[in-house]
Amino acid sequence: MRLALTGVIQDDKVTVSPAKVGAGPVEITISNQTDSVRTVSLEGESIKEQQGPVEPGATTTIQKTLEPGSYEVRAGSEKAVRKEIQPAVLEIGKERENSNSDLLLP
Repeated sequence: MRLALTGVIQDDKVTVSPAKVGAGPVEITISNQTDSVRTVSLEGESIKEQQGPVEPGATTTIQKTLEPGSYEVRAGSEKAVRKEIQPAVLEIGKERENSNSDLLLP
């Protein structure tokens, strides 16, 4: 089962929540809240995934299975910018436990 993460591109930084999760499949949905078209990349370990262009106000989704380690979610621009947008850092820990279709009981 994929773990859903959400992210936002702002003028000065990218944030992703939660920022610390266990290893396994993830789905990161990122919203571009800037006035410029952006490309989004996920980089770390042996992964380099890129999505885009993402129009202002639009979203994109990256689906990957992540191994333990540190990853960065970056937002780039085709135009020259004064200041680079600070990337979000994802810390991926040991593999998450499988629920094995167990239901939570009240």
